[in-house]
Amino acid sequence: MPDLLDPTTLSDLLRVASASDHSRREDQIRRTGGCADPIHLRGWVIHKDKATGATLHHYSTESEPGGRLRVACGNRRASRCPACAWTYAGDTYHFIRAGLAGDDRRDIRATVRDHPRVFATLTAPSFGPVHNRPDRAACRCGIHHAPDAPELGTALDPATYDYAGAVLFNHHAGQLWQRFTNRLRREIAARAGITQRELKERARFSYGKVAEFQKRGAIHFHAVIRLDGPDGPNTPPPSWATVQLLTDAIHAATTHAYTSVSVPAVEDQPARTFRWGAQLDVRPVKAFGDGSDITEQAVASYVAKYATKAAETTGTLDRRIGELPELDRHHVPDHTRRLIEACKRLDPLYPDRRLWAWAHMLGFRGHFSSKSRRYSTTLGTLRQARADYRAAQEAAALGLDDAEPDTVLVLADWQYAGHGHPPPGESALAATIHCGLQLNRETARDALANEGEW
Repeated sequence: MPDLLDPTTLSDLLRVASASDHSRREDQIRRTGGCADPIHLRGWVIHKDKATGATLHHYSTESEPGGRLRVACGNRRASRCPACAWTYAGDTYHFIRAGLAGDDRRDIRATVRDHPRVFATLTAPSFGPVHNRPDRAACRCGIHHAPDAPELGTALDPATYDYAGAVLFNHHAGQLWQRFTNRLRREIAARAGITQRELKERARFSYGKVAEFQKRGAIHFHAVIRLDGPDGPNTPPPSWATVQLLTDAIHAATTHAYTSVSVPAVEDQPARTFRWGAQLDVRPVKAFGDGSDITEQAVASYVAKYATKAAETTGTLDRRIGELPELDRHHVPDHTRRLIEACKRLDPLYPDRRLWAWAHMLGFRGHFSSKSRRYSTTLGTLRQARADYRAAQEAAALGLDDAEPDTVLVLADWQYAGHGHPPPGESALAATIHCGLQLNRETARDALANEGEW
């Protein structure tokens, strides 16, 4: 639930609650899921019968509070809009889990559970020693750090830490992932004793991945990787396709010389060759309910959690940075600030890379969640299914559900009219609605899980 309200916000919340249009305003906010930064629209829509020209329904924002209609912003970042990020995380959960357990609604058979699949974590190399919490010893600085110590992940010696290398690695991480997937095909084929052309006819691998920033500000990837038959998840893999073969191929692909990205020397910057770090973790994914830690639901939940986060977890800003003094106003930590300053310093040396434009992401410019084409359903498909469901609800409420789509002409005119919740009381109302909706859905999900239907 939201924190305790300050007197100004509480007073404005009472004003909003006592307004004559409060009921409709609350309904609009609830329809956005409690979005923290809704888009405001002005306009109208008319439904007409094509044959007779009769008006079946007319809607205008003139009768709405403030003459505006609010729609959800759709931002995936939890730091910008917890409500829309929660929806995005739910969609990510479903497309990851559908590729692990199957989903009849997405035309993915449950037999996909029998395919070899692993949960792999590919990390960044070292750019210098940082404060950490070893399992059986103190940090190199001689201190046993608390789990939430602010110095964790920061450089032991900032003067020797390779901040330029760190942001350049982040910037090339997407290209390094592509090199890895290309090499993985070759490694799978080699272990199966077939050519790459034959591999396409017998099997294919699919993946769904998410990026995460470590405390030191370096990007790494968590990925579900699965072996299928030639036509994807609904075709069985060949007999030689095993979890062990897939695991061995992943290890070989990450360490192969081909799986690297070279950056040429420029002025005071040396030539660099980036590879994955030594901390590679590959674990088989077990079926739900067998007592394993790496289960289908656990993996899908883990991936969904990080799909709504970005570099702001390191203390940087969640938007593009105008000038360096902006970092002082937002109290950006020193280690993160040095990474951002490295982007500023390197930007003119690599003009085609636009490092300063991506300084708020510590150089990373790739997609935070992505998948191969045949892994499972897509986020677009999930969103369209939700939109179709809501459209059907609305049509039923308006009495238009019996009308054939080809017989109805829809005319509309919409204009952007702003965004957000200008009154602080309205923001508090949106946060409360979001928390209530989330609690209700989590309670329903837990009930389904206990019944074995989730």
